Amino acid sequence: MNDADLRNLLKQVQTGELAIDAALADLRHPDMVDLGYAHVDLQRRARCGFPEVIFCQGKTCEWIEGVVHKLIEAGQHCLATRVSDEQAAHLGKQFPQAQQDRLARTFWLPTGALEKSAGRVTILTAGTSDLPVAREALVTAQAIGTATHLIVDVGVAGIHRLLAHRQEFTDSDAIVVVAGMDGALPSVVGGLVDCPVIAVPTSVGYGAAFGGVAALLTMLNACSANVVVVNIDAGFKAGYIAAVIAKRANV
Repeated sequence: MNDADLRNLLKQVQTGELAIDAALADLRHPDMVDLGYAHVDLQRRARCGFPEVIFCQGKTCEWIEGVVHKLIEAGQHCLATRVSDEQAAHLGKQFPQAQQDRLARTFWLPTGALEKSAGRVTILTAGTSDLPVAREALVTAQAIGTATHLIVDVGVAGIHRLLAHRQEFTDSDAIVVVAGMDGALPSVVGGLVDCPVIAVPTSVGYGAAFGGVAALLTMLNACSANVVVVNIDAGFKAGYIAAVIAKRANV
């Protein structure tokens, strides 16, 4: 751990973001563990505020299990995304205490006390088909430490559905809007609120949707100035960014 990392760790302890026992665990463990198939970054929480997250796609069950063990040994929370059915079954046997959301394809195993929720993130979906990506964003934002609220199926094809929920999302610190098809919902939401809106294009749609490219281009050209865009189906990235914004807004 270099001077900058140590200073950041001590600052987190001073502000109450990190418990003393958790800080001790960070100091007792090396910055990085080489497993041969992965370099597990054990200082990411001290640098970035949250431990390394496991992206499971393309990894064997044994590789994922090995990384989970190292994070748990270091006293760090463990979040994994894009968990396949086979990987979920394997991890469920090895870590039965973990929380798995099969719709979101996530694995969540906290160690020790969770931080008190700071800030509020609302996730909106244009359609029910967007739910898997939205749930990935939801689980991620909760893991990062924010209060969350999910509103489903309020796309612009029936805009009265969105307006009926307006009071539920206008006081959010950040909003994630998940939409496929024409991808128009984020711009509409952006025109109703004074907080950042993170738009997530999904690969939902017919042929001319081009696997989410049509929604992506619409969102990139959103007229509302408070709309920013992440990659296609990137629920994790949207949930993470929204949670960081929401927590910063409540420091």
